[in-house]
Amino acid sequence: MGGTMVTLVRRGMSVLFVDLCSGEPARHAERGVRAAQAERAAVILGVRRTVLAMTDRMIRDSVEARLSVARLIRVHRPRLVFTTAGAGVHPDHAAVTDIVVGGVFYGRLPKWDEVAGGDALAGTEPHEIDRLFFGHCRMEPPWPRFDFAIDVTGVYAQKMAALTAYESVFSGDQATLVDKYSAEDRYVGSLVGVTYAEAFNARSPLLVSSPELFARARFG
Repeated sequence: MGGTMVTLVRRGMSVLFVDLCSGEPARHAERGVRAAQAERAAVILGVRRTVLAMTDRMIRDSVEARLSVARLIRVHRPRLVFTTAGAGVHPDHAAVTDIVVGGVFYGRLPKWDEVAGGDALAGTEPHEIDRLFFGHCRMEPPWPRFDFAIDVTGVYAQKMAALTAYESVFSGDQATLVDKYSAEDRYVGSLVGVTYAEAFNARSPLLVSSPELFARARFG
């Protein structure tokens, strides 16, 4: 979803990437290299980045994890939250989806001072986001359908520059993963009549003020 984030930044929005863990140990790099690559990718995309204290390979959905996400939501008060729909081979990914969905819900609830453990949200106020969206992870099975797509053709070089900054990920036997990003984005683009597009699903039904807001589609 990097291309979508660049698009939002170019429209004047502030974007914060949240890594639930540091991603260590990296398969193809020494400890600390991946963090530097993540910072480089954030600069390329024009976003800010923060890292939570969870542990790669051991991420599990828990009240504590949800509260850590809820605290970020209440502190930064975003309109939109994006995550992945974790259904792939990596158990962390399914956990992350549940953590974010739970964190979004926890973030809107008042009176945490009356709940055991609610002191994790002390000093913050409830915040309800406008929308929760799910992007597709290349480690997940293909989606049979998606709710909407964002044209990222004009920012695609920037997206790919950020991706390839992660040499600790896209090296060795995983080097071809970069090609899979391009292939999927080209395929989604072909479905909506552009060169490259990123697909998303929405937590709730989509609502627009007028059907004229939808971009023109091939075959109507």
